[in-house]
Amino acid sequence: MTIRLNRRTALGLGTVATAGTVLGAAAPVSAAEGTEAAPTTPAQAARRVGAVYARQSTEAGGNWQAYVSVADPSGPPVVAVAAEADRRIEAYSVNKIAVATAVLDKVDRGLLTLDQRVEVTAAIVVPGGDGIFSLDGAYPSSVTLGHVLANLITVSDDTAVRLCGLVCPAAELNAILVGKGFPNTQVQPVANPNRFFLGTSTPRETHNLLRALVAGTLLSPASTAFLIGLLRSPIAFTDGIRRTMSSDERARVATKAGWFADARHEAGIIFDRSGAGVLTYALFADGQTDPDNLGATHPAVQARAAMGPRLLAAVDRLTGAGKAYRIAARRPSNGG
Repeated sequence: MTIRLNRRTALGLGTVATAGTVLGAAAPVSAAEGTEAAPTTPAQAARRVGAVYARQSTEAGGNWQAYVSVADPSGPPVVAVAAEADRRIEAYSVNKIAVATAVLDKVDRGLLTLDQRVEVTAAIVVPGGDGIFSLDGAYPSSVTLGHVLANLITVSDDTAVRLCGLVCPAAELNAILVGKGFPNTQVQPVANPNRFFLGTSTPRETHNLLRALVAGTLLSPASTAFLIGLLRSPIAFTDGIRRTMSSDERARVATKAGWFADARHEAGIIFDRSGAGVLTYALFADGQTDPDNLGATHPAVQARAAMGPRLLAAVDRLTGAGKAYRIAARRPSNGG
């Protein structure tokens, strides 16, 4: 298998004009990652993040496309990683963020409501798909659109994609995304106008969509808080970036993974201690060994699990930019 990744592409050198200045190349990866003092500036943090990414993605092997930035309250984000950032690739379930964005845009325009109900028929259920709708075993049932979106984002429910298609057909969904500035982040239409494959994106566009979300320019304040709450909830994906974090640390990460065939993707945002976005990542990987392994021991997933705590540590002393989103207290229940 040919590995297309090298240290220059991993760090984004020669791809983004500022990357060489931000990340440098003097210190070995091990030094930049583990022995230097905790970063106190966005440029220092970006250099550390780039070193972490280079080491872990290289060890995992395969093909990586990524775009990662560190927020700078005094200016534009500092690019930490830019590896084939504009390559259009199959995004798989990472594009469920884009699907939710289009549906919530219609909510913001008064065309839909979160409490309106959609019918779950036996015919619409994806047999054996990820999520919970295929486990119900009793159809038809009726759920709210809010319930559909919660399952779409947290447990990556495949039937929820089809339910979203009932209220936001593929052509309309794609037009909404184009209108918001994401022409490469598109679902793939099929013969049935209300169904689609999850389609494509680029690392840069996925990153920019997430940046727009936390900036409050993508959706209304209510829809923004709703979507960030789903992405940051305890039940959202925990096998990758959030795997070896405490519950408090996990609450500082909003994330969405996508897996299909030999691809293992993940994109999200790390928040500072006040709840402002401080690091945004879009990590796309394919071609690693063990392609039939959909669990936590897949090489690309293990790489992201190793990255997670190191990325958090790299920005832990920084202040994010923009609006702070309060972390809701989560308390387990014993019933009753």
